[in-house]
Amino acid sequence: MKKVLALTILMITIFVSCKKETTLPPPQIEPNPPKEAEIAEPAGDQCYASRLNGNIVALSFNVNSHQEVNGKLSYNLTGKDKNEGTIIGNMKGDTLVADYTFISEGVSSVREVVFLQKDGTLIEGYGDVVDANNKVSFKDKKKLKFEAKNALTKVDCPQ
Repeated sequence: MKKVLALTILMITIFVSCKKETTLPPPQIEPNPPKEAEIAEPAGDQCYASRLNGNIVALSFNVNSHQEVNGKLSYNLTGKDKNEGTIIGNMKGDTLVADYTFISEGVSSVREVVFLQKDGTLIEGYGDVVDANNKVSFKDKKKLKFEAKNALTKVDCPQ
């Protein structure tokens, strides 16, 4: 009899425990307060120039909120024809990478230019180039040399 009673109690316990659903309230998900959208403000017009030993290099450009750059670049180097044209490119961190479209000796050309922003200056990069599809580009931008003698300092933009 004790065995039947113990077996009955065991069966009831199992039956009750299977039926017993512990209904925990669903976890509360707290939404994070909305963050203010980070809007990259346009950097606006920027102008840089270098005047060294009669050589003049002038660069003016605008950076929009998507870090796209457009502007003007001119080189007036002693003993060489002046060339001036437009740049279109992008800011990639502290580096301006752009295509420089210019006319020199009556011929239109496209050349890649790279400038590194450092301490309020822009330093033009130089390195090995390749000429393909009517454009001169750097072989490897990671191997560019940025020498202080090629620095353009910030100047007031003409009104």
